[in-house]
Amino acid sequence: MFEMAGKKDQKDETALIKVNKWDGSAVKNALDDAVKDILTRKYNYVENFSLLDGRLALCGIAVGVAMVALLWDYMNPFPASKPVLIACVSKYFVVMGVLTLYTTYKEKGIFVVATQRDPAGFDPELVWEASSYLKKYDDKYNLVLSVRDEKAGTSNEASVTNSVAKFIDSNGVIIPELVETMVSNLHDSLTASRKDK
Repeated sequence: MFEMAGKKDQKDETALIKVNKWDGSAVKNALDDAVKDILTRKYNYVENFSLLDGRLALCGIAVGVAMVALLWDYMNPFPASKPVLIACVSKYFVVMGVLTLYTTYKEKGIFVVATQRDPAGFDPELVWEASSYLKKYDDKYNLVLSVRDEKAGTSNEASVTNSVAKFIDSNGVIIPELVETMVSNLHDSLTASRKDK
């Protein structure tokens, strides 16, 4: 019986998200994960990985260029491989520049893209995006939730800024109910504004 109670306590502990509350990036990532979990589990939206796939493709190209340079230099030692190395290094820096532009202007801090599908198939699909930022040495977590109707070409956006202390207890455990309330309020305001139009 003691063993079963231990397993139950262990299960409850794994459900909790605990972070170092003084590490800003860890706190932001934990809150982002909680928001993503709410969008995909509570609202049953299907996560779309195309934004992440674009970044992975660019990273894959960069690694491929580096591997070509490495193999070419292995097969033909340095003096003979100089032109190929110069070409690969140049291409690598171009790909990394494109990757920087992609993450800055295309991703823009978006950590989840989810699709809302109508079960009956009458309403068009809606694309929900969540992005956030937390400045270094600041406690203000800014969450931006947007919804886009691809067919009509319309989009709405709502944001909220709160102290991270509102969502984390003194032990560094994320309180999911408070995060869910924040996300639900943003979600409901966007849904209501779409119905008003």
